[in-house]
Amino acid sequence: MTGREIVGLLQKLATIGQGRDKLLIEAVHLLQRSSPHFNWVGVYELAGDVLVLGPYVGAKTEHTRIPVGRGVCGTAVAEARDQNVPDVTKTPNYLACSTATKSELVVLIRNGDRIYGQIDIDSHTANAFGPSEEQRVTEVATFLATLWN
Repeated sequence: MTGREIVGLLQKLATIGQGRDKLLIEAVHLLQRSSPHFNWVGVYELAGDVLVLGPYVGAKTEHTRIPVGRGVCGTAVAEARDQNVPDVTKTPNYLACSTATKSELVVLIRNGDRIYGQIDIDSHTANAFGPSEEQRVTEVATFLATLWN
């Protein structure tokens, strides 16, 4: 499933009155099903200087609150740029959610300079995220940013 297809389904749900919480839940489920390499998919919402875990699909995590600047997720916000980590074992500030995780993709949910949160995806496959995966997640994140406007 492409990012456009996922966004199309989310837009249909929005037109029938589904709110942000329901759309975020659907987004993580649709993304997770879009690739066999997307083993954990979640949304973190930015609350001041902390990322707070929202809906997710995958193994339980102890990382429900991540300070800005800490780990891959916190670094994405601190640097205001998406993160594609092909091998998490080579990332000194990596916050391990699972020993099975080999690579991570974090795409910011933003409108211009305003960051609302992020989509975080972990994979049990090293170097799991190429341009097509990044584009798919970016298209979904761009749509999700409209839910805060």
